[in-house]
Amino acid sequence: SHKPFIKFVKANDSLTKSKTDTVETAKKPPVKYAEQYRKPTKKPNVKGNQRNWNNLKSHHLGNISYLTDYEPFDGGYVSFGQGGCKITGKGTIKTGKLEFENVYFVKNLKYNVFSVSQICDNKNSVLFTDSECIVLGRNFKRTDDANVLLRTPRQHNMYTIDLNNIVSHKDLTCLVAKASVDESMLWHKRLGHLNFKTMNKLVRHNLVRGLPTKCFENDHNCSACLKGKQLKASCKTKLVNSVTKPLHTLHMDLFGPTSVSSLNHKWYFLVVTDDFSRFTWTFFFKTKDETSGILRNFITEIENLKELRVKIIRCDNRGEFRNKEMNDFCSRKGIKREFSNARTP
Repeated sequence: SHKPFIKFVKANDSLTKSKTDTVETAKKPPVKYAEQYRKPTKKPNVKGNQRNWNNLKSHHLGNISYLTDYEPFDGGYVSFGQGGCKITGKGTIKTGKLEFENVYFVKNLKYNVFSVSQICDNKNSVLFTDSECIVLGRNFKRTDDANVLLRTPRQHNMYTIDLNNIVSHKDLTCLVAKASVDESMLWHKRLGHLNFKTMNKLVRHNLVRGLPTKCFENDHNCSACLKGKQLKASCKTKLVNSVTKPLHTLHMDLFGPTSVSSLNHKWYFLVVTDDFSRFTWTFFFKTKDETSGILRNFITEIENLKELRVKIIRCDNRGEFRNKEMNDFCSRKGIKREFSNARTP
């Protein structure tokens, strides 16, 4: 079967069916739009996804009495409904303001079919509304393009809409079919669980060969994406601080060597923070082995000045905090040490 060609059917005041020499009365045909399949006299030319049909640009009439300047004509074969007929002649239909030329006569044609493209070939314009079809004269001019929402070129006597060239517009979303849930999920998985916003962008710009021109919607039922976006439940924030006095818990860490030394040519820095007051001390030294001596002197001095005792030291597992010298000092002072896990901040 071939692609349908939609043509406008003009209303008739009355209809009589006749041959060339005899005239007999027939019923008035109803007014409607008809889909007509035209069989070409030759095999159609196929180029890509387009077909070049022969002799589609024509009006067709089933009542010879309306024709003037009638002449026999062998125009091929027209199929419609459950059957078809041959084109046996052509003529002209004249109205008060409009004249239809090259109207083909098809015997037993139930509906009178008028071609929109042939009307436009005579420099007229055709306007379709929700209640009627209006044929405009040659002098009709559009004042501006403010209300033009879509332009589609005429190709092979048909007005074809290329969805790939349509600019995204809120009033034109109905031109893109909506993909089913299963089809949306299938392409979501084929594209490596790509998010649906990017998938629709690929469709608009025609960036993926073979991707259907449809609107993909996310139903949030992809189990792989849901698992991948899950987060481990975080620890609840403590509303009340368990530390009630300064120097109860000290946090400390060492960093270095730095890329640039200090003014006194120090390369390592020790930071000590009090958990209760958040007060911070910073110490500078050239080598890491100075850490234990500085900590011993600092803790002894600060306990004496504040008349408080350090009870807990929280640090990492590095050697500057976990060595024989620090072990002996903390055991003698009764200081508990809490070490963080290896390879963690």
